[in-house]
Amino acid sequence: MSAYPALLMGTLCITGGIAGFVRTRSIPSIVAGVGVGALYLWSGNSIRKGTENGLEGALAASALLLLSSLPRVAKGPIPAVLTVTSTVTAYYYGRKVYALRQ
Repeated sequence: MSAYPALLMGTLCITGGIAGFVRTRSIPSIVAGVGVGALYLWSGNSIRKGTENGLEGALAASALLLLSSLPRVAKGPIPAVLTVTSTVTAYYYGRKVYALRQ
C-alpha cells in the first residue's frame, strides 16, 4: 500500500491553504488547508509505518476535501482541481479499504 498519494495531497493542501491565506487573508483557507493537510500527512505516515487507521484516515480526508470542494467546482480552476484530486484519492483509498475488509 502506498502512502505517497496521502503525503502528496497533504503537502498540496497545506501549501494551498497557506497560499490562499497569503493571497486573500482568508482564515477558512488556512484552517481547512492545514487541517485536511495534517490529516493526510498523519494518514500517510500511518500507512508507511503500517499502523492502524492510516487508510481510513486518508479516505476520510479525501471525502472531507471532496465534500467541501464539490459545491464550488464551477467557480474556478482551484476548486475543480481539488474536486478531481480528492475524487481520485478517495477512489484509490476506498478500493484499498474495501480490499482490506474482504
